[in-house]
Amino acid sequence: MLLTRSGLFDPRRLVSLRHVEGLTGIDDDGGRVVIGATTTLRSLERSPDVAGRFPALAQALAGLANVRVRNVATVGGHLAHADPHLDLPPVLMVLGASLLAVGPGGEREVRIEALITGYYETSLAPDELIASVRIPVPGPGARSSYVKFCARSVEDWPAVGVAAAWRHEEARLMDVRLAVGAIGARPTRLPEAEEVLSGRAPTAALLDEAARAAAGAADPVPDENGSAGFKREMVRVHVRRALTPALDG
Repeated sequence: MLLTRSGLFDPRRLVSLRHVEGLTGIDDDGGRVVIGATTTLRSLERSPDVAGRFPALAQALAGLANVRVRNVATVGGHLAHADPHLDLPPVLMVLGASLLAVGPGGEREVRIEALITGYYETSLAPDELIASVRIPVPGPGARSSYVKFCARSVEDWPAVGVAAAWRHEEARLMDVRLAVGAIGARPTRLPEAEEVLSGRAPTAALLDEAARAAAGAADPVPDENGSAGFKREMVRVHVRRALTPALDG
């Protein structure tokens, strides 16, 4: 509706999926949680399974837009929208999530990293729909977090959003995954910072080093939320904040 009112989108037909069976709900399926595409963000936010297993997802949902939006917005719609400022894509990326796309040609699984290809652009074919999102259940010692900064209202799009996931093993950080959103046309992983952290014991100095590596590798696009230099500094600050829980073991 926002794109239609702004003149960027002029659809000839709109089709509601509200009454299509099998697209709503949160279920366990052999080591992963399957979320139907028409499940509302508010339902996810209030799910004890989501909060207990995926702290970063719960954190992102609690501050996503406002309750009125979350009551009607759906998981599939959120992802297919492909706005570069969305909260959930970087979170789902670090959680190792994928989605099931369906169309006349059948089904295929798409990694979240491969979904958003550009500004309001996805890898979905014109005749494909998102049917569900699938998130692996984290193992022992797994942790995750999400932090963001809004340049204006707390309900506004973030100027930067950072998601982190890791696993503690013998006092070292393993399987570290970091992703940043809202600084460019699509959310991206931060492999340079991940490499700094992998296999090392978490210390304040190490987190500072990883945050500097993330900022140095970031390639932000200036917009109304700030210059490239400002966004790069926000990446450094918020990578550090997203990783702070790792110091607690």
